[in-house]
Amino acid sequence: MKKVLIAYASRTGNTGKMANFLAEGVRFAGHTVEIKKISEIENAEELNGYDAYLFGCPTYHKDMTGGMKQFLFLAEKAELTSAAGGAFGSHTHSGESAPMIFDTMEYVFKMKMTNLGPLNLTEATIATQEGLKACQDYGKALAETL
Repeated sequence: MKKVLIAYASRTGNTGKMANFLAEGVRFAGHTVEIKKISEIENAEELNGYDAYLFGCPTYHKDMTGGMKQFLFLAEKAELTSAAGGAFGSHTHSGESAPMIFDTMEYVFKMKMTNLGPLNLTEATIATQEGLKACQDYGKALAETL
């Protein structure tokens, strides 16, 4: 059984819902998961000990939140090279944050990213059956790579 960290930022609770749905998918695949808000992670050492990472953030003014940018600088110090990874985010209309996080994890951190690309859902989709299934499937797919 492998251990997955889901770390996220959420302004209105939608990205937090996604994190919980993703965790269900990881658990369906037989692995354990910890969910943390990025504000709860104070140093790079707290990112050690996981086999895979899912980082998520809403798009805010066509960008990641400032907190997520700071978190990614912290995560870079954790040396996550070769760990499995995925990225997710919610948005109302544009959706730039999840692809930016995904690219940072893949090209800067040199992680083994899921071949599904980033999971990017509109806020209106998250609480639907389609949104729930998309998140669970993404969590399962990441976990099955372990």
